[in-house]
Amino acid sequence: MLKIDVHTHILPKDLPDWKAKFGYGGFLTMEHDHSGCSRLIKEDGSLFREVEPNCFDSPSRIHDIDSTMVDVQVISTVPVLFSYWAKPEHGAEISRFVNDDIASTVERNPKRFIGLGTVPMQDVGLAIKELERGRDIGLVGVEIGTNINKANLGERRFDEFFAACEELGMAVFVHPWEMMGEDDMSDYWLPWLVGMPAETTRAICSLIFSGTLERFPNLRICFAHGGGSFHSTIGRITKGFTARPDFCAKDNDVSPVEYFKRVWFDSLTHDIETLKRLIGLAGSERVALGSDYPFPLGDLDPVRTILDSDLDDETKENIFNKAALSWLNIPSQRFTD
Repeated sequence: MLKIDVHTHILPKDLPDWKAKFGYGGFLTMEHDHSGCSRLIKEDGSLFREVEPNCFDSPSRIHDIDSTMVDVQVISTVPVLFSYWAKPEHGAEISRFVNDDIASTVERNPKRFIGLGTVPMQDVGLAIKELERGRDIGLVGVEIGTNINKANLGERRFDEFFAACEELGMAVFVHPWEMMGEDDMSDYWLPWLVGMPAETTRAICSLIFSGTLERFPNLRICFAHGGGSFHSTIGRITKGFTARPDFCAKDNDVSPVEYFKRVWFDSLTHDIETLKRLIGLAGSERVALGSDYPFPLGDLDPVRTILDSDLDDETKENIFNKAALSWLNIPSQRFTD
């Protein structure tokens, strides 16, 4: 049975000195040492994150995924490289660099990797131009953040971008970043444990309440981390929708619960009972295998998690490949011929 992991991250092996090139800071650099460990370094010289070779080296990734029974990875950048805060033309250049690296990785191993690009969402026109270029170099969609410099995805300024994704047939993967309230809960890793699920729910609700998903009914959009806390708070969200339509339903009168079967989610809930709850709401045909490889908060053996569960065989097959293939609009023969 084909197994596709839709949520994995990759970096270029080396990052340019964008500070020197663009004339201002805020960009990460990459340092390598002889131990095989590499470090993403902030402008002030402090460590942002250590990464292993599997974050940028294809043979290392393939070795890992072979050992965990994953056949295909959908690869996308690490959100810190979205660079939405940069000047638009510089964000576009960063996107081109990152996307060329992802496309090259896919080209070398087309049966093992599927590529999602990144685009400079701070300028919708430039984002669409890079979206089109990404399709031309073999990418099948894009990864975007849950907010764009604090702006919600449902703001009408992003309509033209979502229209282009729909028209071009490019899938969209929404990943949390710059979590709301992050500065107020910096201790105990709370932004990652509490902020990320809430941030993803913010994005989903914004796209629903704004009517964006009604305006673009053929948009194929998937949300990371099982959709965050959306499925666990849908009761409260729906109650608010019905109790205060003057606030919640003013731009879209379709109930939020209806959208579980109109979007996709990855399976990364870290708990099988939570995953069953999501499947019960969305259907397994809308839940695709996801790991967050290669980072420690992910599930580094995602296939085993599903195989060891008491989910039925049809549900497992949907999670392993059918949901991903429908979201990405890719035939399974691409990987079996």
